[in-house]
Amino acid sequence: MTDDFELRAISSSAVPEALAKAERYRLLNQPDEAESICRDILGVDPRCQPALAMLVLALSDQFGHQETQGNFREAAQVAAKLEDNYERLYYGGIARERSARAMLAGMSRAYAYDGFREAMEWYEEALPIRPSGDDNAILRWNSCVRAIRKHNLRPRVEEAELQLE
Repeated sequence: MTDDFELRAISSSAVPEALAKAERYRLLNQPDEAESICRDILGVDPRCQPALAMLVLALSDQFGHQETQGNFREAAQVAAKLEDNYERLYYGGIARERSARAMLAGMSRAYAYDGFREAMEWYEEALPIRPSGDDNAILRWNSCVRAIRKHNLRPRVEEAELQLE
């Protein structure tokens, strides 16, 4: 059975209130609702930068709760659409860091180190171009370092290295 429902477009004048509502849903730990609202906003304005950034956050809020790889790919693709180079790098790092954190709780723990290191590379690239007074990339970098230390994560030993021994 297929549905015959069509999505209804919101008005462009409703975008600011919809953005605020999406943020509230994220804070209420309802990222799927925030994701839906961001998609409605992007239906009206596909280049809306706050909605793109919020969508990255809403998708990555769901890592570990739903099929993580699909959400990760989409979050990374959405981050790549951000026009500001700093924000593109920062939110790209966020997607990678949150993916690594989801790996800590699942079967992919061995890959969490790689995920944190990749996120750190994105944050490091963002540092020289960050706006004055914006140390968010530093805060995220430090969070990755602390997670690596707390969970005693190490680089994976590749099979080729094992065969050489």
